[in-house]
Amino acid sequence: MKHITKIVTIFLIATLLALTLSTLTACQETKKDPDKLYVGMECGYAPFNYTQKDNKNGAVKISNANGYANGYDVMIAKKIAEALGKELVIVKYEWDALINGVSTGALDFIIAGMSPTPDRLESIDFSLPYYESQLVIVVRKDGNYDKATKLADFRGAKIVAQLGTFHDKALQEQCQAHNILRQTPMETFPAMINALNTKVIDGYVAEEPGAIADCAANSAFTYIHLVNNSTGFTASAEDVQIAIGIKKYSPVTPLVNAALSDISQEEREQMMQLAIELSVAD
Repeated sequence: MKHITKIVTIFLIATLLALTLSTLTACQETKKDPDKLYVGMECGYAPFNYTQKDNKNGAVKISNANGYANGYDVMIAKKIAEALGKELVIVKYEWDALINGVSTGALDFIIAGMSPTPDRLESIDFSLPYYESQLVIVVRKDGNYDKATKLADFRGAKIVAQLGTFHDKALQEQCQAHNILRQTPMETFPAMINALNTKVIDGYVAEEPGAIADCAANSAFTYIHLVNNSTGFTASAEDVQIAIGIKKYSPVTPLVNAALSDISQEEREQMMQLAIELSVAD
């Protein structure tokens, strides 16, 4: 009898603990302030988004990590927050967790240099594009491919791209045709930069603004300017466009699109140029 009573007691305690944890989780899920806009990004993809040590040049404190976020994505996020009348909160996320963050409501938006690819559109919606760029390859100046002018010149090269991006998808689809040795995708750009610095790879795929910033910060690097669907990678408009990730069927999507429409092409170019300059100077 005592044995049965002990089992029942343990069961009741476990049930109470589970209910308590469930309540705490629910409270955490509803903890978001409705007056704030929670935007997710890696904070490690200059010049789109990166981390700096202080708030100079308009940087925003990262809510869940040390440092301040700045870059083109942060500039766009500030304009969207202002248009919606909300306080901007930057949340640092791993790349592969961003879509789930929006889907579950932990994040309001993804503003992280993300393209509205068909696969992603199955899970979330996207705004109008706020940037469009070329895919290029960053190489070493003292390497075997610094004189390349087209993708076909990378025959035998060990090239890598970031995990979970259309960069890697394009590389995977086209490496065989050009005899490029596609390497196992890496999780972050700093990891790829380190691999190129240590000559583990011959180059990595990047968008042109990122390549400009990386080369300015690393004197041993240069990048090969490639033109999409010509001398470079085959890519659709959706691939090379960058847009804001939003929860499916969100009523705020039209408001976001209206705010983006108010930013002229000239202003966007100026913002990107500033982002590049600041990311290099920081």
